[in-house]
Amino acid sequence: MNIEEIKELAQLLKQNDLSALEIHEGDSHIRMERTVTAAAPAVEETAAAAPIPAAPSVPAQDAPGAGVDFNNAVEIKSPMVGVFYAAPSPEAEPYVRVGKRVKKGDVLCIIEAMKLMNEIVAEQDGEILDVCARNGDVVEFGQKLFMLL
Repeated sequence: MNIEEIKELAQLLKQNDLSALEIHEGDSHIRMERTVTAAAPAVEETAAAAPIPAAPSVPAQDAPGAGVDFNNAVEIKSPMVGVFYAAPSPEAEPYVRVGKRVKKGDVLCIIEAMKLMNEIVAEQDGEILDVCARNGDVVEFGQKLFMLL
């Protein structure tokens, strides 16, 4: 794949408002991601706007329906090159799913490297925010596998 083809793919990603694009072509593999930001809603100004009383301060984590603060999220990265397996066998349920609480030492996935099955475990307690690899994907050293909060 040459630079012009990559630029065309990036343009395609933007034009179609996609957040990710992955292409497998022979031995070549490219994955592109972009952050999609939501446009801020337009605010109409009124001439005689009454002041709005301040709401009581509620910590973000305690507020009902509060969003996730990704600034505190921890990336769990692959310690090796290999094949990512989300479950101990093809018929079994995945070790973790988005939203699952894990404890330090819990198995998150398996990475097969040189015919050896290596269990990847949680290094701290938390909740799985995202599973960044798919079952059967070849992962690289340092590639993000999970987001943990």
